[in-house]
Amino acid sequence: MEKITDFARMRFAVPVTSAMLFALSMFSISLEARTDPDLKPSHKPVQTNCVPLGKWMIPGSGQTDYANIVGRAVKHSVVLLGETHVNADHHRWQLQMLVAMHAVRPDMVIGFEMFPRRVQAVLDRWVAGELDEKAFLAASEWNSVWNTDPQLYLPLFHFARMNQIPMVALNIEQKLRRQVAEKGFYGVPVEEREGLTRPAPPSQAYLDFLLPIYKQHDRKDKKDGEIDFDDPDFRRFYAGQQLWDRAMAQMLQTALNNTEKRNKPLVVGIMGSGHIVHGFGVPHQLNDLGVKDVMSLLPWDTNKSCKRLVAGVADAVFGVLPEHPDPFAEPKYQRLGIRFEMARGGALVLQVEKGSIAEASGLKDADVILEMAGIKLAMTEDIITIVKRHAPGTWLPLKVKRDDQEMEIIAKFPPLIS
Repeated sequence: MEKITDFARMRFAVPVTSAMLFALSMFSISLEARTDPDLKPSHKPVQTNCVPLGKWMIPGSGQTDYANIVGRAVKHSVVLLGETHVNADHHRWQLQMLVAMHAVRPDMVIGFEMFPRRVQAVLDRWVAGELDEKAFLAASEWNSVWNTDPQLYLPLFHFARMNQIPMVALNIEQKLRRQVAEKGFYGVPVEEREGLTRPAPPSQAYLDFLLPIYKQHDRKDKKDGEIDFDDPDFRRFYAGQQLWDRAMAQMLQTALNNTEKRNKPLVVGIMGSGHIVHGFGVPHQLNDLGVKDVMSLLPWDTNKSCKRLVAGVADAVFGVLPEHPDPFAEPKYQRLGIRFEMARGGALVLQVEKGSIAEASGLKDADVILEMAGIKLAMTEDIITIVKRHAPGTWLPLKVKRDDQEMEIIAKFPPLIS
């Protein structure tokens, strides 16, 4: 997760809000921060380091060792490895786990949240050695579909190719997510659902968990007391999250059963931790699909509040360093902070990330960017190339269409720290 606009909702008259889209798209990165009671003002210091660096912990039970976890993991049918998408240590941990499990169960399949199903053929060609990195990232539309530094993920992709491990695209199209958001699940024709079945209903515990997250997002149109479990926007919110979880669960189930061999492969899912925690997301949907032999493992930042290390948050967690970006390092490339698709004569903004350059400039969801720096936008690569090449500390003029009116917006890129 996230990642990152994704998902479906039930049918209601209330439109999908930008806050909702952001909440859904960033769910796997942000939910823990937004549910942490220790973020509120307190005179008591927050207790951290309950999972020491490089150590395994079974929440609710205590510390264990690496051999025990790997030994347990390889006995399952599906193993889910969580992540915060931008934390490099999380991906190093995932690679370490893949290597260890593969040594015991070489018949493995790896599913990735990062790819929509339509690029499955590209993943197959990558594993077969037919594409180099550049061609693979271009053919899989990495920059527009996921738009996270590929260097974080390439070691995982290379490991799969080196060992001829099938890679499976777990995600669905943004178009389908929007359709279900607008029309409801059964309002979308069967042939347009990408084979998805209706998600299993959420547990009350899941709703209790999600409601505070939803309330903490920008809800200027409603007072806090007006938002409850029956709020139409909230119902869209959790129904959308469930669709995303269901899509990945179905592909994992298919990978598990799509074999003529007597012994089924070990299926590993690489995805945002928000789809895994407490078993609410993908594990819940897998269980509904009849796949009950699932193990959930999470990286655990050493600065995370110990109050969140409760029984059931995962089967086991591993202590890693939190992300520590170097403020003096030059960014690999510039980011405007939007998710988009080419539609309506330009780049249709599907989601504006919180804290991004796009948000600071005043861009909004559903805006259509017609031009950048006077250049008309005709394809995805136009946006990516212009933004990546834009110099730090300069301004990028955008011609934007909003509600049938054109306007000029200036995206101001911060200078590098010298």
